[in-house]
Amino acid sequence: MTSEYHPITYLSPPTPVSMGDWWFDIATEDHFWIRRRFDVMRRLADAVLRNSRSTAEIGCGHGLLQKKIEDYSGIPVTGFDLNEVALQKNVSRLSPVYCYDIHQRNPEFSAHFDLLLLFDVLEHIQEERETLLSLRELLVPGGFLLLTVPAHQYLWSHFDVAAQHCRRYSTSEIRDKMVQAGFKVDFISQSMACIFPLMWIFRKLRGFRKQSDLVDAKALANEEFRVVPIVNGILNALLNLEAWWLSKGFRLPIGTSLVLVCRRPT
Repeated sequence: MTSEYHPITYLSPPTPVSMGDWWFDIATEDHFWIRRRFDVMRRLADAVLRNSRSTAEIGCGHGLLQKKIEDYSGIPVTGFDLNEVALQKNVSRLSPVYCYDIHQRNPEFSAHFDLLLLFDVLEHIQEERETLLSLRELLVPGGFLLLTVPAHQYLWSHFDVAAQHCRRYSTSEIRDKMVQAGFKVDFISQSMACIFPLMWIFRKLRGFRKQSDLVDAKALANEEFRVVPIVNGILNALLNLEAWWLSKGFRLPIGTSLVLVCRRPT
């Protein structure tokens, strides 16, 4: 079975995931959120990426990060996901794409990857500890895991409901969970500082809608993340500056996301 847009290798059956499919229509290659993920990764782990013999993205979705890495370095990034809707929209060109449940622990992928990317995925998963343990098994000893998660439970809103998030994280909480799963945390910081006041104001003014009102939540989430080009450009510039700041080893005191660089110990 293959996708109309990109061949998919099916090692597991497609499975409904806790992720709003509407996001794949909002998230485009030039959207500040997508650019932010790539810029942070490039600034924090450029040497790791360029020296990696085998890189994979867990929850690759429609492949925008894979494509950005391909365009930047010519490196293929193996993509894993269970969301068939997203996989069928995958825009990567060099990278293999799998419909694959990492809990299946296929021996082909055991201790196989030097670098794993997990960007804005863990918050969608109920069984987070099992997921982190399965991720650890994918990495070679000394291999790196780069991940981002949403920060601060007090920012929980209609967007989290529409995106089908299970939680938001504090710095200490995500650090503890990584350590308990057997990872060494090399770096952790808040990020997306420049949009923190905008998000806080928008969500407080709108108010939190009851969780059952998912249709209304989707409409509000669309409104929040569909930004006009000039605002998108300003946010891209500010977030690129923020990524440079993080690359120098500085931590940000506030933000809407958390970014981590972790390692499987040797």
